[in-house]
Amino acid sequence: MLEGVKVLSFTHYLQGPSAAQALADLGADVVKVEAPKGAYERHWSGCNTYKNGVSVFFLLANRNQRAIAIDLKSEKGREIIKRLVQEYDVVIENFRPGVMDKLGLGYEALKEVNPQIIYCSCSGYGSSGPNLKKPGQDLLIQSMSGLASLTGNGNTPPTPIGTAAVDQHGAILAALGIVSAVYDRERTGQGHRIEASLLGAALDLQIEALGYYMNGGQFIERPTTGLSTRIHQSPYGVYATLDGYITLSLVPIDQLREIFTPNVLDGYTAKDQMDDRMEFDKIVCQEMKKKTTQAWIDILEAKGIWYSPVNEYEQVLQDEQVQYNNAILTMEHPVAGEVKVLGHANKYDGDTVGIRRLPPELGEHTEEVLREVGYQTEELCELSEEGVVWSPGSKKN
Repeated sequence: MLEGVKVLSFTHYLQGPSAAQALADLGADVVKVEAPKGAYERHWSGCNTYKNGVSVFFLLANRNQRAIAIDLKSEKGREIIKRLVQEYDVVIENFRPGVMDKLGLGYEALKEVNPQIIYCSCSGYGSSGPNLKKPGQDLLIQSMSGLASLTGNGNTPPTPIGTAAVDQHGAILAALGIVSAVYDRERTGQGHRIEASLLGAALDLQIEALGYYMNGGQFIERPTTGLSTRIHQSPYGVYATLDGYITLSLVPIDQLREIFTPNVLDGYTAKDQMDDRMEFDKIVCQEMKKKTTQAWIDILEAKGIWYSPVNEYEQVLQDEQVQYNNAILTMEHPVAGEVKVLGHANKYDGDTVGIRRLPPELGEHTEEVLREVGYQTEELCELSEEGVVWSPGSKKN
């Protein structure tokens, strides 16, 4: 779908690589630009998860791309980038704000080289403003944006989401901005500068809660019952059963009367599910503890009530719908061996997006990419000997 769109990706960690991978999954020719020592995600992995020494953190967000390794601190390295930019459509970067400018590779500099360039900067807070020099990282921004204040039990501290939701949402917003800019350039011939921030992504995730708050919605304190938010009516959350947990969502009071102990909800109305939600939810908690999880599943299924089991990852991977959707991709990597990762989330015309290229080795395509813009063998050898570029064969030079 994005075949013919050429992208230079100066990205590391998760937000930037995930944005680049989304474009690559959709057919764009994405070239990952790294320093000769390699991007951060090649050398770190959560849970110390490595497959035969290869970082799973790198493998999960760098497929369908090529890779070149260039010393951007060298004048010749920067000259290479400017030569590439003449032939490319998009630049995406997530260095600290100002770093690309100091390198002479910021938007204004590259716009001089290619006036139609689409330049996307991914950052913590944006490319300017009072937080410019503060660290922009998923967990930190979950806290400062208010996101962490929405979840967690009232008996515990505010609880951030247990995965990098802001990074990933920020990545998709960046990719959306790039695709929109590419479309607009086809119509107008005009390039664009895009600024995608984690703060913007974190606020966007709270469109419902912030919308209510800014317009007089009455929030409760973080609940001590099963309620999972500060804004919804009871029941809406995870409730303990006799032997486990189950999730209920927006169950009308009439249906609750059918499945709960007779008369236990006497005196309560549908209005109380919101206005007196904490007290109402205490009753829900008491009732749910009276039966096993399976017993409740049988009851809730028969009544057509909104519910879900609370799955651990073992159950998620075995779930029939997850398997039916082909959500998991398996890669056969020459070093790491068999690697399982999440695939592209969407389907197009009923089909899932596959793997065209494995996550590349450091500098795997340096020579290939540079030859495409006219570099000759002699020049490449000279650049390699000077340490300006690096490829897997450079060690032998």
